[in-house]
Amino acid sequence: MKRIYNFSAGPATLPTSVLEEARDELLSYQGSGMSIMEMSHRGKYYDAAHEEALANFRELLSVPEDYDILFMQGGASGQFGLVPMNLLGEGQTADYINAGAWSKKAIAEAKRIGNVNVVADTGSEIPTRQPRQEELNLTPGAAYLHCCSNETISGAQIKEFPVSDAPLVSDMSSDILSRPLDISKFGLIYAGAQKNLGPAGVTLVIVRKDLMERAPDTIPAIFQYKSHAAANSLLNTPPTFGIYLLSLVTRWLKDQGGLAAMTEINDRKSNALYSAIDASEFYTGTAVPENRSTMNVTFRLPTEELEAEFIKQAAAKDMDGLKGHRSVGGVRASIYNAFPEEGVDALISFMKEFEAANG
Repeated sequence: MKRIYNFSAGPATLPTSVLEEARDELLSYQGSGMSIMEMSHRGKYYDAAHEEALANFRELLSVPEDYDILFMQGGASGQFGLVPMNLLGEGQTADYINAGAWSKKAIAEAKRIGNVNVVADTGSEIPTRQPRQEELNLTPGAAYLHCCSNETISGAQIKEFPVSDAPLVSDMSSDILSRPLDISKFGLIYAGAQKNLGPAGVTLVIVRKDLMERAPDTIPAIFQYKSHAAANSLLNTPPTFGIYLLSLVTRWLKDQGGLAAMTEINDRKSNALYSAIDASEFYTGTAVPENRSTMNVTFRLPTEELEAEFIKQAAAKDMDGLKGHRSVGGVRASIYNAFPEEGVDALISFMKEFEAANG
């Protein structure tokens, strides 16, 4: 069966071995005679997959015991509202960093709930970047400080996380599990699964237990982190097949050597691609070097016409998903954990060919 190089920003490529295992177990999971999609979320088969996924996340990220790991729904967009609903008290202010499109969406939703202070704004800057610590106009006594660790559209990634007296909240949808983290520096982390974890439909939340108690009882239980934590993410029927795939992806990550090993691989892939861009006068990276994303490599060609032709010819060579986000254009190569190194090599080779023919 033919497999192309899928550079899509999400839903994105998954490890081939994970897809093969899911395929082999699709009709009869572990000899049960039914698919895991057809099973009760409270039965022994699904329970084992659920608990493995939780345990694998805790191990891979060294999550301390005073944090809960939740599987929720609604994607990062749902969390844009749930974070302030649970953590932003009446009369308090939440600090937000605006570094791009996803930060801007989070800010807009938080403003529906309560007071927001945008402590730094680089969202419109070209080349794109993340604000520096000294640029942050922090609010004394803020409820929390929110950032987006990796702006998927612009390709600007935080390399050193901001420091504040308030709990740090981060949207890590597109770079979660791509590198080790000191979880103790965060109050809450959330991530949609469809970029670097698994299929769309699951949202990972890692939250410090004491912060969950801030939620007022007027919030419906389904929107409270503490309700999901108390029910072990089984408050309502969870996206069982997606969580099962999370268990397989995290198992695959452990087999690769964990996050330290993935960091080396991701750095190798992204450095090779950025080196090819920098060695050329035909291609131009769109993020400042100190904030270049290891997950989403964004660049431009001399004209939009050449970009359209580049994307068309790349697709003909089995390299799909390279078109930049509709809001910014250009080219974007998303090279998440599961994206193979040989795919990066193929893209670099094509880039050289295209430049030779059109430069």
